[in-house]
Amino acid sequence: MTLLRRMLEALPEPAILLDGNGRIAIANDAACDRLGVWVLGKSYVSALRQPGLLGPVEDALSDGQAGRARFTHSSGAVESLFDVHVTPLGDGPRGMVMLVFRDLSEARAGESMRRDFVANVSHELKTPLTAVMGFIETLQGPARSDPAAQQRFLALMEQETARMNRLVSDLLSLSRLEGQARRRPTDEIDLSRLVGEVIEMLRPGAGGVTFVSDGPDSAPAPGDRDQLIQVMSNLVENAVKYGADAGTVRVALAPIAREPVLKGPAWRITVVDDGPGIAPEHLPRLTERFYRVDTGRSRQQGGTGLGLAIVKHIVNRHRGRLRIDSREGRGTTVEVVLPALSPGPS
Repeated sequence: MTLLRRMLEALPEPAILLDGNGRIAIANDAACDRLGVWVLGKSYVSALRQPGLLGPVEDALSDGQAGRARFTHSSGAVESLFDVHVTPLGDGPRGMVMLVFRDLSEARAGESMRRDFVANVSHELKTPLTAVMGFIETLQGPARSDPAAQQRFLALMEQETARMNRLVSDLLSLSRLEGQARRRPTDEIDLSRLVGEVIEMLRPGAGGVTFVSDGPDSAPAPGDRDQLIQVMSNLVENAVKYGADAGTVRVALAPIAREPVLKGPAWRITVVDDGPGIAPEHLPRLTERFYRVDTGRSRQQGGTGLGLAIVKHIVNRHRGRLRIDSREGRGTTVEVVLPALSPGPS
């Protein structure tokens, strides 16, 4: 029995051993975590309470026949799908039977995410493609001899194809980021200079928006310069787009002597706008792919719904933290915390 116990403990999946009477004789730690310690000594019927398991287990106990079954187990608000391998350990009837539980929940969730992602990409591409096809038909038909209409429709086609190009570029960025997620950047960059460059790059197209920036002359940090420019460009551009008309965008860079989560020195970058703010129910979902608070306005502004998802991936790759805080009528504050180079800011 000691050897069997060691064998079960060596398995990463939840596993239990039934005696000849169908009672749970051994349960490894993973099984106790999932099912509870109380199942030891109980009949599998009362402990598992899964009708789909009754037949395969009874066949294994009475006839020594191996089998499989699937069932769903709920623990509070968490629901898990298990695939169970039922294996008799003896040649005759009423011998011991081992049950090994494989959790399929993550795989099922991944499949669901992939389906949703493909559906979202298809929807985002279909809208501009349909528009472009309609414009082409119009140019080939009613507007064939109308130079003014041709110019108008060509301008609209340029907008739609630019939108598709941005979407494809953002999708490629996400794909690259997912492949780099485990490779932490090590190049030395100056966050202060980077923030200044982004503000100057966006200033000409910001209309009447006023930029206010504050920070030290130098802020050394390990990072991927191009990716962090992408982060800052996205955050500052969002503040301009969704802030108040002719409002103010404040960008601040400040040192943190020791950041508790990062366990070392860090830099805090905050981007603040004075726009209408965001309702609290939207905040937890802002970094989801294709999630938009205002779909119509986002598309009108040229957004793809992927910007903050890209920002989150880049910040995670840099082992940093991203936090978004907003109140309706009081604007939005986005905070990015990134590790600093040792010995760090003082």
